[in-house]
Amino acid sequence: MSETSTDTATADTSATDEVAENRDEVLVSVEDLKVHFPIKRGMILDRTVGYVYAVDGVDLTIHRGETYGLVGESGCGKSTLGRALLRLVDEVKGKVVFDGTDLSTLKGEPLRRMRKRMQMVFQDPLSSLDPRQSVESILVEGLKAHGLAKDQEATNERLRTLLKAVGLPESALRKYPHEFSGGQRQRIGIARALTVNPDLIVADEPVSALDVSVQAQVINLLGDLQKEFGLTYLVIAHDLAVVRHISDRVGVMYLGGIVEEATSDSLYTEPLHPYTRALLSAVPVPDPALEDRREHILLTGDLPSPAAPPSGCRFHTRCPWRQETRCDTERPALRELAPGHKVACHFAEDIRDGKIEQHAVKAEAVDPDLAASAAHTTAAGPASITEVMDQK
Repeated sequence: MSETSTDTATADTSATDEVAENRDEVLVSVEDLKVHFPIKRGMILDRTVGYVYAVDGVDLTIHRGETYGLVGESGCGKSTLGRALLRLVDEVKGKVVFDGTDLSTLKGEPLRRMRKRMQMVFQDPLSSLDPRQSVESILVEGLKAHGLAKDQEATNERLRTLLKAVGLPESALRKYPHEFSGGQRQRIGIARALTVNPDLIVADEPVSALDVSVQAQVINLLGDLQKEFGLTYLVIAHDLAVVRHISDRVGVMYLGGIVEEATSDSLYTEPLHPYTRALLSAVPVPDPALEDRREHILLTGDLPSPAAPPSGCRFHTRCPWRQETRCDTERPALRELAPGHKVACHFAEDIRDGKIEQHAVKAEAVDPDLAASAAHTTAAGPASITEVMDQK
């Protein structure tokens, strides 16, 4: 091994050891984060008639060097939360503290300097890469924006190093995004995020647009890069298997809020929130015998509109353990039931201990209008096909 190789290996080992030592250090702290998008109406007055509560009161911390996974259904606010951390959306209330600095207090050049330390990998690499730019132009753009491309030779060496790190040849610099496969384009997106040596990378559905055969390669690449560069990840995904493989801790989102948070092993072996249990019960198990014996939870109804969220617990309209005493009126706080395991459910202990049994979800909880229509039909007798079509 050459002297240069030895030095590089020593540096990589030192970086890994430093990250391991700093695992308890909080890099990102989020307090009561809210992102409410106004609903406008009127061509002239443009008045606000309501809000979409995309993110509604989220608290979380991400430690330096760890991977925090964020899961949930489409429309629950995962991507909006990721963008809010990077100040890519404006309708933000609450506090986001990055490495001791409150991002809400930054504007202009101070915010630009801080953004150098926070980067994003987007879901669809083809739409997030400019088709008119070569790979070299795409990668250099970030360096120029932060004044890091002053020396041409050093810049070229940096680009070659990045391409090697993400598994692409040097010849890729002269090509354009459409000349690559989906997995290769995502590698370019990852290389672009790495150009400015960030501390935090928000990966928004990094493999959902890729073939299954390529997903594992990209996930393993993210893990290797984390060790090599000492990165901290927020990985947003709806694929529970992907999140379990890559994450140290996992947060489960439902309708703008986090309903459960735990270490990856704890969440997948002992989920405490009814929604988390329902999500995990939908993941297929290869063993047919185990698949037949395990718990299956079929949720009733669709995800409610974030423009008109239910009162009380946001999940009570679909929860098979719903208790009318509190669930309909009181929103549960995210509380710690076990070391490092938090859950937002009034009756999590009783559900875990089997003191509350599953029951059918009432129709009026899912859709009050549907329940009223059903009651009217029962009282008046069965409606004719003509009457039903006229009502529609």
